[in-house]
Amino acid sequence: MVINVTKTFLPPPEEYLRWLEGVWETGWLTNRGQLVTTLEQELREFLGLDNILVVNNGTIALQIAIRAMNLRGEIITTPFSYVATASSIVWEGCVPVFVDIDPQYLTIDENKIENAITNQTRAIIATHVYGNPCAVEAIKTIADRHSLRVIYDAAHCFAVRYQGESLLKWGDVSTLSFHATKLFHTGEGGALISNDPELRHPIYYMHNFGHNGPEDFFGLGINAKLSELNAAIGLAVLPYVERLIKERKDIYEGYCEQLKHQDVETINLRPGADWNYSYFPILLASETQLQNVRRRLNQEDIFPRRYFYPSLNNLPYAVVKEPCPVAEDISMRVLCLPIFPGLAVDSVQRISELVLEAL
Repeated sequence: MVINVTKTFLPPPEEYLRWLEGVWETGWLTNRGQLVTTLEQELREFLGLDNILVVNNGTIALQIAIRAMNLRGEIITTPFSYVATASSIVWEGCVPVFVDIDPQYLTIDENKIENAITNQTRAIIATHVYGNPCAVEAIKTIADRHSLRVIYDAAHCFAVRYQGESLLKWGDVSTLSFHATKLFHTGEGGALISNDPELRHPIYYMHNFGHNGPEDFFGLGINAKLSELNAAIGLAVLPYVERLIKERKDIYEGYCEQLKHQDVETINLRPGADWNYSYFPILLASETQLQNVRRRLNQEDIFPRRYFYPSLNNLPYAVVKEPCPVAEDISMRVLCLPIFPGLAVDSVQRISELVLEAL
């Protein structure tokens, strides 16, 4: 049996089809139909938020956030994230300036941000890595002192809480991914949460071509709307999220129990975080060990993932190529092991045994 790094959770087909009955009756498949607005309402209640706008993927959510703030110039960001974090900055005509990461929490090192600020700096885009919160209080202090906007790439943060409240309440904007590989998904999808009331209007019209009614336009926009078919998947998945988190937690604890070895480090969560167990990254002693572990697992049809690799400051389109030694080192040694609901206890044990065998 092949075991991939993750497996998409699918609800019972009849529950998905039940949500689609109204779509067949009305013929309304897109353009913010009833299922999209219902999903937004359900998500606000589930996550404890005042606002959320669902869109068709997490990358366009980042791009809209940048565009809605009319950012031009340099944006300080992390080199340890999925490529979409950096590519969105470049795609929107800005320059990513990479600041190294904290070796303990793997998020952007708040103590190094101010040294990277210039008269061209306009914002900070930080990633809550694997759903592990950034030093949000410190980043807010820095941003306020230098009049910078803050966007959080919260792609991994569905249902993560920090200091008792949704982590999504920090920053000017937080963005989510609802890709099929995520804890909560709509097949393809994403969302924006804006904590600046003045940003909510441009974010809204920008995701729908700039429309102000059928024959007028507020301004420039793009097609970022989520379809009713995708919203139906989300509505069918949402009732299972708490159970899915519990199952992931059990798998996580099983790995931790069995991977007790001096050359295997597990994620160090920031104090105050109520995590969602979306990933199980391990840090190995060297890239050679990582390659040995991956090779051994692959021999048994088990496919972990180097996530994130490479360090983004080495991208070919990175204009400012400052060295980020911590991120570069971590990216060569981090490996995400399979974790998903339904992964059997004996599979977790077998994977752990193979990891230790390969060291």
